[in-house]
Amino acid sequence: MTTIPHRELRRAYGFDEVAIVPGDITVNPDQTDIELKIGEITFALPVLAAAMDAVVDPTFAILFNKLGGMPVLNLEGIQTKYDNPAEALEEITQAPPSQATPLLQKIYSLPIKENLVGERVRAIKRGGARCIVSVTPANAKKLAPLAIEAGADILVVQSTVTTARHVSKSYKGLTFTELQQAVRIPVLVGNCVSYEAALELMRTGIAGILVGVGPGAACTSREVLGVGVPQVTATMDCAAARDTYFQESGRYVAVITDGGFRTGGDICKAIAAGADAVMLGSLFAQAKEAPGRGYHWGMAGPHPLLPRGTRVKVGIKGSLEQILFGPTTVTDGSENLIGALRTCMGVCGAFNIKDMHKTQIVIAPAIKTEGKHLQAAQQCG
Repeated sequence: MTTIPHRELRRAYGFDEVAIVPGDITVNPDQTDIELKIGEITFALPVLAAAMDAVVDPTFAILFNKLGGMPVLNLEGIQTKYDNPAEALEEITQAPPSQATPLLQKIYSLPIKENLVGERVRAIKRGGARCIVSVTPANAKKLAPLAIEAGADILVVQSTVTTARHVSKSYKGLTFTELQQAVRIPVLVGNCVSYEAALELMRTGIAGILVGVGPGAACTSREVLGVGVPQVTATMDCAAARDTYFQESGRYVAVITDGGFRTGGDICKAIAAGADAVMLGSLFAQAKEAPGRGYHWGMAGPHPLLPRGTRVKVGIKGSLEQILFGPTTVTDGSENLIGALRTCMGVCGAFNIKDMHKTQIVIAPAIKTEGKHLQAAQQCG
């Protein structure tokens, strides 16, 4: 009898399939510590605003920083391609759905104006805010020095999938060890979803890693490319790599879950799965201060041959402060995100983020529907 070689599939879980088990003690939510530390820089909130043109511009960055968060400005988008970004943003938000993707490709086809890199960074610094900037690996060596000279505090190097080893016959890949030594500011790298890739990236000396491939509301990589791992499993695997690396080096690398969030409950689940912070896009695109004016689009959408992002309408729900701290006017969990996190930590008996990493998570695909038939019926009616 012939034995057929086979590979086993491992079950992976997303936010809707798990639940957090309350703790044996409870803590006053006001006494919970939710600070995020990147290098020597401390942020009051463990929340990053995604480096997407519909989310972060200099004005939004200054406001979000004052509220305690960590805004990330995209250095390869509208802000550095156009002297007047408002005109391009207006064109994108006014386009009919059938023309959105071709228009994005056209608008993003312009080259980056290097002088605008420093201008946008200096605008944020003049507002008294920390400046965090994002570049792709291909442009990191060229744009990072310009941003740092203008005063950038943290560098994020981001692509759909990032690894410590890149094989190419056409060019020399970016070496994160060399980059970290050259820029001498904290470097965050993303995106990643596996234990092995995360561990290799951490060994290059980076300060943090972004977790998530394709879960964003405006991203279509999972449909177009078929790649990705549900966020709870991806976070747990990368957090395990962080713990392994800490044991071998004594250096702690922040794990930041990036994408797929719809509610405060999702944020709580990411933290319980091992994240030190979360990166939010569509939830912040709903703020009245966001440059997307009620729309959100993926940064891979402008690709001329294989668009992997789309423009979606998210609407305007309220101010950024209301989305973060309330008071909430809705029952869907999309407002008062920080209040939700602190309350969850309280019922789990977690005094800080690392305590939340110890909470028990269960597989619970019925967690959102159990006993909620009246709510579902009335929402549909």
